[in-house]
Amino acid sequence: MTNALSRMLAERDWILADGATGTTLFNMGLSSGDAPELWNVEHPEKIRALYSGAVNAGSDLFLTNSFGGNASRLKLHGAEKRARELSRISAELGREVADAAGRTIIVAGSVGPTGEIMAPMGELTHELAVEIFHEQAEGLKEGGVDVLWCETISAPEEYKAAAEAFALADMPWCGTMSFDTAGRTMMGLTSAGMVDMVEKLKNPPIAYGANCGVGAADLLRTILGFAAQGSERPIIAKGNAGIPKFHDGHIHYDGTPELMGKYACLAADCGATIIGGCCGTTPEHLVAMRAALEAHTPGPRPTLETIAEVLGGFSSASDGTDDATPAARKNRRRNRG
Repeated sequence: MTNALSRMLAERDWILADGATGTTLFNMGLSSGDAPELWNVEHPEKIRALYSGAVNAGSDLFLTNSFGGNASRLKLHGAEKRARELSRISAELGREVADAAGRTIIVAGSVGPTGEIMAPMGELTHELAVEIFHEQAEGLKEGGVDVLWCETISAPEEYKAAAEAFALADMPWCGTMSFDTAGRTMMGLTSAGMVDMVEKLKNPPIAYGANCGVGAADLLRTILGFAAQGSERPIIAKGNAGIPKFHDGHIHYDGTPELMGKYACLAADCGATIIGGCCGTTPEHLVAMRAALEAHTPGPRPTLETIAEVLGGFSSASDGTDDATPAARKNRRRNRG
């Protein structure tokens, strides 16, 4: 219990994380298809504004602008040799904002998936995945992050590779997966399966959980699945702000700040300790979430019916682990924001 996040977890009943990096940067002018990580060098003032927006809205923890900052993904932009540099700079900018905040702020180094399929189905070997994650982890460490934060992972093999890489970097970490396929990750892992995997890791995360996926209701069903396994490890919930909808050529999320405030309180009652937003979640949403959590009186675990009544129905009839049949809501698409 020597790192900053573990200390905060020991002192707090809940921690408010940040919102959507991509949504905010698109609102600042980032074009679709561009690498957000290049903005760490090209537009550092906008990245500082990204971080400050979360802090000023009440977040206790924010993620660095390094989600796609690994060599595999940067190769698409001809910047694969800059993975360590761009990650380091994302962390340095975050450190500046956090240290000037006047209160304790956790800087979490975002590490997204490689974008490749792990062997034997694909060509990405375990050894290469470890190497890719380790390079990025060292850059984030050099930049001064408090903790590494692996997110939006679908394959358990990739999650395990990240855990090994972070051990090589000698850094504490957290890790979330995206459950977007009928209650499972794209590669078929259930909430129960994730808990089993996490607890067997040689280098387990400080906290684990789910992010992105479909909508907030689906994510909370997954959080209930984690809590049902009885692990005492802190749980992370970072749900999307509603459902993506296309309007005038752009993706918009229909979750209001009021709805995200209700989601935050339900997340706490479901068993989550670190609560934030993903795609579509803006500082306005975070303000409402902070206010709601501060006014919230903890309650019993909500039922699936309660979650559906407050946040809307589920995108599938089951969470992948049982035969539960909550109200289905079809034709959902997963989008990162």
